[in-house]
Amino acid sequence: MISNYAFRKFKNYFFFILCGICVILAVVPLLSILWEVIIRGAPQLSINFLTQTNANGGIGPAIQGTLILIGLTSLIGIPIGILSGIYLAEFGNNRYAVTMRSINDILTEFPSIVVGITAYGVIVIALIGTYSAIAGAIALSFILIPIVARTTEESLKLVPNSVREASLALGAHKWRTTLSVVLPSAKSGLITGTLLAVARIAGETAPLIMTILGNRYFFQGLDQPMAALPLEIWRDSLQPYASAQAQGWGAALILILMVLSLNIAVRVASGGRMKK
Repeated sequence: MISNYAFRKFKNYFFFILCGICVILAVVPLLSILWEVIIRGAPQLSINFLTQTNANGGIGPAIQGTLILIGLTSLIGIPIGILSGIYLAEFGNNRYAVTMRSINDILTEFPSIVVGITAYGVIVIALIGTYSAIAGAIALSFILIPIVARTTEESLKLVPNSVREASLALGAHKWRTTLSVVLPSAKSGLITGTLLAVARIAGETAPLIMTILGNRYFFQGLDQPMAALPLEIWRDSLQPYASAQAQGWGAALILILMVLSLNIAVRVASGGRMKK
């Protein structure tokens, strides 16, 4: 009896230590990358760096372009993704939904460079005829929509059926139940999934190379080429000059801080609404 207890205690400690080692192996590379970006990027931060053009040693146009791209892509992709996820979770018991779900899963794993090439051929060449901000936003939307749709579907499936049944029993229609009862119950999962999708598109480079091209000046219109932080980082990393590479490290740090700030702001706002 004692030996059996000792063996179980040993197994408990062993797997506890094993899990701790796995956590360390997962976190240490991430922290080392973050530390490297901070050490190399922090010395570059200044008002001029954040507000001036590339010619004056700044990344102001790239910051502005990234914010515009995130806003445009979210405006296009998040509503479509959420509505698609609602359909798949609440009304998707048919053959059409099965096909739609399969296509969505394929698009989720699609390489971003393929999305960029497709957007270049269809949007830049055939439809618009030039590199532009709107072409970049549409290309990023094809990356955003499948992720948001999938996370929305999974979040809605986690809501107990008893919640739906209670609403229907009170006389609410199916659509009213979905919008007023099920969606608020899954709000936490929806926010998390949307943030993950936005964080991914914020760092995408390949689609932007093929669609917005880049610009050393501030925003000039949705139908014109535009700067973005991922493009700035990519181009600076290819430069042989230490000053340009240092500027790329600074841009990388700003991109991380932007995504982190967005994450914190949305969570604080959603947390305040949930308390109310």
